[in-house]
Amino acid sequence: MTALREGTKAPDFSLPAMDGSALSLQAALLQGPVVAAFFKISCPVCQYTFPYLERLHKAYGSQKATILGISQDDKTNTAAFLRQYGVTFPALLDDPAAYVVSNAYGLTNVPSWFFIVPDGEIKISSVGWVKADIEDLNRRLADANHTSLRRLFHPGESVRDSQPG
Repeated sequence: MTALREGTKAPDFSLPAMDGSALSLQAALLQGPVVAAFFKISCPVCQYTFPYLERLHKAYGSQKATILGISQDDKTNTAAFLRQYGVTFPALLDDPAAYVVSNAYGLTNVPSWFFIVPDGEIKISSVGWVKADIEDLNRRLADANHTSLRRLFHPGESVRDSQPG
């Protein structure tokens, strides 16, 4: 099985958040597009990717689009990852015993992330680190927020073009 592709309807889910509440994809889509970003704390490519997703979160906020981290680890280890990599967007917990949501999305590798529009269609499906996909996401988040494109990469910063997850 491979990760769900663009044009596919995203499976709905409801997962516990780090604060103990629950959040569903359907509820998040009421505010606008959602980035569902799956990760594992021990994954070096996740460690590389998530600070860039955090930059997008800080650039665009969460009023018109939501970035959700979906952890394949327990709450304690996920909290440590979020602190270490400066992630402030909401993180949800997929059950590490069964990976129900990860399996529904056909994950074989992390990071895997999906840009899902309000009607539930996946518009970007990205596995590993793909700079062009992050740049596309930046454009789509700017469009969703009706704002100008924000700088994602800093001048002089060396950014990989791709890295498999």
